[in-house]
Amino acid sequence: MLNFLVLPLFAYLLGSIPWGLVFTRLFTSVDIRELGSKNIGATNVKRVAGSTWGMLTLIGDTLKGAVPVWLGLTITTSNTLSGQIYVSVVVMAAFLGHLFPIYTKFKNGGKGVATAGGCFAVISPFACVVAILVFIMFICWSDRVSVASLAASATLPVAIWKTTGSGVVTGCAAIITFFIFFRHTDNIKRLFSGTEPKIWNPK
Repeated sequence: MLNFLVLPLFAYLLGSIPWGLVFTRLFTSVDIRELGSKNIGATNVKRVAGSTWGMLTLIGDTLKGAVPVWLGLTITTSNTLSGQIYVSVVVMAAFLGHLFPIYTKFKNGGKGVATAGGCFAVISPFACVVAILVFIMFICWSDRVSVASLAASATLPVAIWKTTGSGVVTGCAAIITFFIFFRHTDNIKRLFSGTEPKIWNPK
């Protein structure tokens, strides 16, 4: 019972680690919160601090979703309703930690794409592969990470439903998709105005 209570808290605390901010503060002279889009996620880190730190941020943000969900699957049975609910709670805890990190007083959180990807890669690798393929297709077409992220996020609940058949986990994915779209509000506005920067040619 203690494990069931502690793991969601651990997921939130791990999800709250702002890897983009940590890497840029420790190893560069930039404050990621003041440059570019001012977001601590991997895209802005790459744009402001370089590809190496962007990639490390992506890996860190992905793992902080994957690790607690993997632990959740080891202590519960995912083919039961209670197990699906518990794993979904762990997913939401890690995801909300990324969006509203306690270490930065619930401010300057990321948009959650990489952390959500890490969570659902553990639950359904095939669904995650489908979302990644959609991401690649749209980033090649648009040259914009925001477009690719939104397309992949919209695909995720459908892919989760097709691969797991779980209404609970699919509902969790749908809620996360809603949050991701909400966090991309400014990007969507820039897309409509034609001012959203491109990944390879930001100017």
